[in-house]
Amino acid sequence: MKRPIRVLVAKVGLDGHDRGAKVIATALRDAGMEVIYTGLRQTPEMVVNAAMQEDVDAIGVSILSGAHLTVFPKLIDLMKEKGLNDVLLTGGGIIPQEDVEQLNEMGVGKLFAPGTTTTDIADYIKNWVAQNRSF
Repeated sequence: MKRPIRVLVAKVGLDGHDRGAKVIATALRDAGMEVIYTGLRQTPEMVVNAAMQEDVDAIGVSILSGAHLTVFPKLIDLMKEKGLNDVLLTGGGIIPQEDVEQLNEMGVGKLFAPGTTTTDIADYIKNWVAQNRSF
């Protein structure tokens, strides 16, 4: 790869718990990626616009609010609308397994539960980008 992988880490909606997102952002930086952290209380539109402006390879959403079945489909729709068809949408948080499966079927990448190692998350992003992006 000619440049580092670029990842946007986002917190969408009213979920104010961002410690996990900050830990992930730091871990991805330590793994050699460029990380853009949008901060709290972002809308899906703000996240997708930032992803376009920053020319990211992946969007990682941390969600603990229970709004995952609203947030992820909206992000997917906006990404398709804006032509971000080769950008990974992944994330993590408190998401029941049956909802994980439903979101995966919609096109969301792997979703990580609490306790997942940061190495596993970084490796997943690196492998996905290597297989799906060319730069």
